[in-house]
Amino acid sequence: MIKLIASDLDGTIVDNKHSIPENNLKAINELNKAHIPFAICTGKTYSISKDICKGLNANYGIFGNGSQIINLTTGEEISKKVLSLDDLKPCFSMSAKYNLHIHAYTDTSIITTKPEYMDLRNSILFPTQIKLEIVDSILDYIQKQNLSVLKLILSSSSDLSKVEEELKNITNLTITRISKTGKYKDKIIDKEYEYLDVSPLNVNKGKALETLCRYLELNKSDILSIGDNINDIDMFHASGIGAAVNNAYDEVKQVANYVTTNSVENAGFAEAIYKFIPFIQE
Repeated sequence: MIKLIASDLDGTIVDNKHSIPENNLKAINELNKAHIPFAICTGKTYSISKDICKGLNANYGIFGNGSQIINLTTGEEISKKVLSLDDLKPCFSMSAKYNLHIHAYTDTSIITTKPEYMDLRNSILFPTQIKLEIVDSILDYIQKQNLSVLKLILSSSSDLSKVEEELKNITNLTITRISKTGKYKDKIIDKEYEYLDVSPLNVNKGKALETLCRYLELNKSDILSIGDNINDIDMFHASGIGAAVNNAYDEVKQVANYVTTNSVENAGFAEAIYKFIPFIQE
């Protein structure tokens, strides 16, 4: 029996128009009625995500790809990991070397020199949830303000596979490369690009889900996870069942136990819920 649902947000529950299909909301409501815990697992920080988590009545939240885990019912912070200055410096050196766009996320803000990629996207989608701080030097600003950085994003309109490999060789960080090109183009800002999501060592959705399982005294086999993006693969590996919505990246579908017939726009999330927890369906 499934005892915990862990789900990504964008592209899984929330569609490309930043709306939530009615059947997804209905499925979540039925999970709540059945007292089956529901955890949001997102690359976004808590400050960006907390309103939608509240609206979805989520019980737990994994944010920043696992840098922060929160019991949303009690407000307890279960876990938090941040990037040190020693972690940050080689990333900024790499950004300068390859002329990459870089921005940083703290608990309450996005720090950038000019919003262009994910920073622009998030500032458009969440103008009141998170503060956009535009500064001359991000690293200097972080040092002077003594800020805790949850994650960095390095972006470019070019292929970043070489940069990813080089950065992995010189750091002990978690680095995930995601392509927003072709059919995965970012429709919010109408732009194609790649980005490297940089988090502290051993921070990913899978590790965070393992931590949450220990906290809840659950087993891997108790979990159904649902997602669409590259950063959801680790979450699938930490779950008994990993379900990919139909619009998911091909790499995600390849490791999923189940791929929905429906995309996010047609409530693929709800399809996965009813497939594996059929007794909750009215």
